[in-house]
Amino acid sequence: MKFKSLIATGLLSMLASHVAHAQSDYPVNRVSLVTHSSPGGGTDVFLRGLIKHLSGPMKVNFSVENIRGGSGATAVAHVAKGAADGSIFYGTTPTYIQTTLLSRPQVGYDGLDPIAIIFIDPEVIYTRTESPFKSLEDVIKHAKANPGKSRWGASNPASLERIAMERLSRSAGVKVPIVSHEGGADQMIGVLNGTYDIGIGEMQELQAQLEAGKIRLLATLSEKRLDGLPQLMTAKEQGFNVVVRKFRGLAGPKGIPDNVARQMEDAIRKAVASPAYKAEYTREHLTPMVLGREAARQFTADVAAETITSFKEIGLLK
Repeated sequence: MKFKSLIATGLLSMLASHVAHAQSDYPVNRVSLVTHSSPGGGTDVFLRGLIKHLSGPMKVNFSVENIRGGSGATAVAHVAKGAADGSIFYGTTPTYIQTTLLSRPQVGYDGLDPIAIIFIDPEVIYTRTESPFKSLEDVIKHAKANPGKSRWGASNPASLERIAMERLSRSAGVKVPIVSHEGGADQMIGVLNGTYDIGIGEMQELQAQLEAGKIRLLATLSEKRLDGLPQLMTAKEQGFNVVVRKFRGLAGPKGIPDNVARQMEDAIRKAVASPAYKAEYTREHLTPMVLGREAARQFTADVAAETITSFKEIGLLK
C-alpha cells in the first residue's frame, strides 16, 4: 500500500507540475514588436537586442516590424488595432507621447496600454570625427559666426531628440535649422557626410560608429556624466541647461489579460537580470528600470504631464 501511495503521490505531483507548466506557457508562439524607427535606429536596435534574450526562455518567436510615417503615429495605430492576446506590442519612447500632443493623431499614446518600462536611455550630441568641433561651445561659436550655414540633425519632428535640439538652440541663443528624420540611421548619414554639424541620439544606436572611429561625442544630455564615459561632459557642465530623460518600454493594444502582461513582465525582468544581457546593455549605457503594468501606466501619465509643461514653456503648446 505504501508503494502504491508513493506512486499515486508521484503521479499527482507530475500532473500538477504539467498543469502549472501549461498555465505558465505564453498564449501565442509568435510576437511582433513594432517600432516607428528605421532599421538601425535607436528603438530598432533596442528591440532586436531585447528579443535575443526573450525568445529562448519564453519559447516564443519574436520579430521586429518597422512601420514608418507620421512621427510614429502610423505604428501606434497599427498596434492599437492588433489582437489583445500578447501577440503585438509597440516599442515605446517619449516620442509617442510627444507626437500625440503636437500632431493629435486619430490614435495617440493613450490608445495603447503600457505593459512595461524597461530602460532609461541617455541622449548624447555627436559630430563626425573629421569635423573641427571638440565641444558644444565650438558648435555654437561656429553657428553664431556663420549665420545660415549651420544645420543640425534630429529624428522626427515630435521626438524628444528634436525638442532637445530646439532647447539647445534656445539655451545658446542661436537660430539654426534643425532637420528631422524618421529615424536615427538617416540622421547619422547626414552627420557623417557633413550635411549637419551635429546630430543627437542614444548610445545604443551610436555605438558601432563610435567604435569604428567615425564619430566624436560632444556632450551627454543626462543630469550627470555617464559611468561608462566619465570623460564626456554634460551639456549643463558646458553652460547649456538641457537635460532630457528618455525611457524605453513596451505597450500593447488595450484589453491584454493581466496574466499575459505579468508573463511578459516576468520574462523581461529575467532577461534584464541575465549576465549576458547585462553585459550588452551596460556597454550601451542603458540604465535598467523595470516597471510592470500598473507602475508603467503611472510613469507614462507622469511623463505626459511633464511633457505638456515643457511644451508650454518653449511655446509648442498654449
